[in-house]
Amino acid sequence: MKCPFCSSENTRVIDSRPADDNNSIRRRRLCDDCGKRFTTYEKVETIPLIIIKKDNNREQYDRAKIEGGVLRACHKRPISAQQITKLVDDVEVELFNREEKEIPSTLIGELLMDRLKDLDAVAYVRFASVYREFKDVNTFMNELKKMLE
Repeated sequence: MKCPFCSSENTRVIDSRPADDNNSIRRRRLCDDCGKRFTTYEKVETIPLIIIKKDNNREQYDRAKIEGGVLRACHKRPISAQQITKLVDDVEVELFNREEKEIPSTLIGELLMDRLKDLDAVAYVRFASVYREFKDVNTFMNELKKMLE
């Protein structure tokens, strides 16, 4: 492992423990050349997951895209980064537990909306407005009525 400070390959592990999610290992490392410490995380490599988009194009699964969408929906809401990470982790675990090589993006959207509905109503409506591509106010109102029932 290269040191992020001096790029030396002369580093060693000084502490290892399970990370918070118990799905990865957190390692504290020490660079023997510059003496600085840094942290790395080790995760099990899973089968590459292919996402089938609405236009039938296929692309490799990208967690950052899901996090970005959830972050935009939760912008200026009383939701912690830890809650967002947990929500994305939960969706990711559910996706990978399906053990399918290809998953439609609509499934990911529905899983995210189900969890956002329980987390924060405003974040849910924001996400739904983009995900469901509301064309007018009536479509938006219909979604709000469903939520209020």
